Amino acid sequence: MDCPITQRGRGPVANTTKETLIDWLRDAHAMESQAVEMLERQAERIKNYPDVLAKVQEHIEVSNRQADRLKQCLQRLGTDTSAIKTGVAMLIGNAQSLSGVVASDEIVKASIFDYSFEHFEIANYRALISAAEQAGEPEIARMLQPSLDEELEMAAWLEQRLPQLTKTYLERRETAGTAEAKR
Repeated sequence: MDCPITQRGRGPVANTTKETLIDWLRDAHAMESQAVEMLERQAERIKNYPDVLAKVQEHIEVSNRQADRLKQCLQRLGTDTSAIKTGVAMLIGNAQSLSGVVASDEIVKASIFDYSFEHFEIANYRALISAAEQAGEPEIARMLQPSLDEELEMAAWLEQRLPQLTKTYLERRETAGTAEAKR
């Protein structure tokens, strides 16, 4: 039996579009696991910004649904998630969120990172939808569209709130001190 990446000893062979789609879906599942881990750690520390806390908690649920959708896409293609990719991504998400503990402006830095990460997710979902269409998997593309829409909504929410969040942080730092303002 031939190894999938070689062709009878003649060296590497390009993956099919469907195999690439499967790999990317696994990456996206890991990405959502990273997002959940990161957001859960943030939610544990946000106390002085109730609107941000509520949105983070809501987006944890959204990200869990997105991970479930990705798993369903993989199952539809006859495979499953990658435990290794998911585990590594969760460790990265945990480490990233813990980096905010030492930052005196944690809430602002976390919001900036979240905004950036949302755009990373948006780009991934756009690429996944295109790859699914190219692979002849329109149902997969259809299943991923709600995730793209949710990420676009979250990015827009963060974009709208970031200026006021920054002002609120700076005002609280001036009146209540850094410890109260950072979270």
